[in-house]
Amino acid sequence: MRVIGIDPGLRNLGWGVIDADGVRLRHVANGVCHSDPTGTLAARLLDLHQQLTRVMACYAPAAAAVEQTFVNKDAVATLKLGSARGIALLVPAQAGLDVGEYAPNAVKKAVVGVGKAAKEQVAHMVRMQLPGVQIEGPDAADALAIAICHAFHAQSTRAMQLAERVQ
Repeated sequence: MRVIGIDPGLRNLGWGVIDADGVRLRHVANGVCHSDPTGTLAARLLDLHQQLTRVMACYAPAAAAVEQTFVNKDAVATLKLGSARGIALLVPAQAGLDVGEYAPNAVKKAVVGVGKAAKEQVAHMVRMQLPGVQIEGPDAADALAIAICHAFHAQSTRAMQLAERVQ
């Protein structure tokens, strides 16, 4: 199963694509979609939409996952991040994919084993689970972690469904 993980951001929207075959994971690609911070919000969202749509068309994932955002003290920044998150949810949905959503601590727990892990720990464990990967930056590392988290959850769900059929 090919999975795309998306780390929403208005300036830098990270993405990472992996292939999951049971417990085996393989890196396919990763990167960051950038928007011009001097542009209008509408122009920036359109730019992110177009870039992410090209990524989806190029790698044709079968599943998608997006990190949930947290509310911070700056309401305006939270609203802008929410708009970027809307793009991260919309593009895979337009491609006909169901989109998994995971809290940041759930992603960290799945990849590192600790829900309060630092960004450096997450990137390190992504490199351990995807040997030879060249990560295009912290946002791409987070996106790959989101994809790994989704692959693990999908595998667990399939195992549970199989177990229920046996009973």
